[in-house]
Amino acid sequence: MRVLVAEDDAGLRSVIERGLREHGYVVDAVADGTNALAHLRSYAYEVVVLDWRMPGQTGIEVVSEMRGRGDRTPVLMLTARDATEDRVVGLNQGADDYLVKPFSFAELIARLNALQRRPALSLDPLLTRGDLVFDPSTRELTCDRTPVTLTAIEAGLVELLIRRSPAVVTRREIAVHVWEDEADAVGSNTIDVHIGRLRAKLVGATTRIETVRGMGYRMVAG
Repeated sequence: MRVLVAEDDAGLRSVIERGLREHGYVVDAVADGTNALAHLRSYAYEVVVLDWRMPGQTGIEVVSEMRGRGDRTPVLMLTARDATEDRVVGLNQGADDYLVKPFSFAELIARLNALQRRPALSLDPLLTRGDLVFDPSTRELTCDRTPVTLTAIEAGLVELLIRRSPAVVTRREIAVHVWEDEADAVGSNTIDVHIGRLRAKLVGATTRIETVRGMGYRMVAG
């Protein structure tokens, strides 16, 4: 899943970026609100992590502009402000959740997972489609309760296809959300190769990855 991180503290930004990538996220990391808005105009993100205080436009100004133009991407605000009135201001401007500095990385991951589940109104942390069950927190997949060993790319494909199922996911969307540099996947057979390898690992499953010619792929429960 692709996530945007906007944090002006270089050290903290680096820690967050590295940790999220280790958990299977595709990460774009910027140092200010102006660059955050530029990225939001160019890419679709599953979730956005914004620091409250940033040079240029603040996190509050970024989320306010996002909501003003109809962007409903979930936003987690990072802040040293723990007063109730500060949180009320942020929530009223459109932030979905808060994490007060300093924080544990485990809590950051838990809150991001919760925000990604929110649109589906699901209380189950596991993603399920047919006989496939994927755990976003551990990046583990089971097929009819049998573990399936996945590469990082394959785990990203499974998560994206299950989250969007039964909708078709375009090749462009796959490239943006699963690859660090979408140019490596767009315009080549890279996506097809990885889908082929994933299908081979799911032989025998009732859930299948279906090719929609000229569009992309979708996950279909048998």
